[in-house]
Amino acid sequence: MSLGVAVIDVAGFVADVKSQAIDYGFHVHDERHFVETYSLRQLWEVDLHPEEACAGPIDLHLSLDVDPRALLGFEDEVMKMDDIDDDPPRGFTFPLLFTWTLPPLLYPPDLLVLATEVAGVGGLDLPVEVSAIDSFPSVTDAPERSLSIVARLALDLADVYMNNDSSVAQALERCKHVSLYLLERAGAWLGDDF
Repeated sequence: MSLGVAVIDVAGFVADVKSQAIDYGFHVHDERHFVETYSLRQLWEVDLHPEEACAGPIDLHLSLDVDPRALLGFEDEVMKMDDIDDDPPRGFTFPLLFTWTLPPLLYPPDLLVLATEVAGVGGLDLPVEVSAIDSFPSVTDAPERSLSIVARLALDLADVYMNNDSSVAQALERCKHVSLYLLERAGAWLGDDF
């Protein structure tokens, strides 16, 4: 008979990620937790920015999507383990997304150059995707370009279970480098000095 105790403390993991983010020089501003009542899917969101960007213009949004099927499947496999010292099962993952936002840009960069440079800053530990959206406030207005910069990390539940946070620590370190890279160039893109 199961007592219903979860083998992974997701709330504790999110608290650890926030603590690590602070250690890497980020300010944490907000946290949200959503639960879909029908499927029990959860979404954890954390808003932060690098210390150097307190006055703007860069924000980093971290989100963790908790799929109950992956969590329950992992827990079932852990309960089948004979010995507590056995390695936990691999292959059960949650997506962890890092999304950078900036205001609409007056002088947007060349996307190919930006994507190449940001990929070099993110490295293999943090593959980063760059895209842009042009919006027109009215038909006669010039387009306003907004950047979308996203990095995805597949978080293995075995690492969370074993309290091995090296992949998250590496990702946060790279996030700091990407944030500072964007901050250094944002003034020229926005036509302001931040």
